[in-house]
Amino acid sequence: MALKISSPVFKNNDYIPSTYTCEGRDISPILLIEGIPEKAKSLALIMDDPDAPMGTFVHWVAWNIELVEEIPERIPKEYSVTNPLSLNQGKNSAHQTGYMGPCPPVGHGVHHYHFKLYALDTTLDLPQNTTKEDLLKAMEGHIIEKAEIVGLYKRD
Repeated sequence: MALKISSPVFKNNDYIPSTYTCEGRDISPILLIEGIPEKAKSLALIMDDPDAPMGTFVHWVAWNIELVEEIPERIPKEYSVTNPLSLNQGKNSAHQTGYMGPCPPVGHGVHHYHFKLYALDTTLDLPQNTTKEDLLKAMEGHIIEKAEIVGLYKRD
């Protein structure tokens, strides 16, 4: 079975509920994971918005995610998380640690939020200020499988 990421709160190419955005509680959504490869040692996650007016905006960078079937909602916005699961988080495009919900400019139309999940054959030793680019470079040669779900959001 191939690696798969989904969410009980939004379907692929469907709207993300406002709870998970800047207009709501700005908490990370529940993500469900299936088909983790046997050789995987950890998971990594990047959430970004390629529709942002100034170029792709990174909303979430996480790595050393333990091999779980569910990433629960409301992951604490800190570098080293041990509860409700173990993971590390880097900097989003606002230079903040952890998840930053969708918040496109008012009237800018529908934005697409890509949640990209990676199964890795290793764990990564990365610092607190790790960016999406740093994580992508560190993952080179270690990605076993990748999965993606896209959520939509717009502000009128």
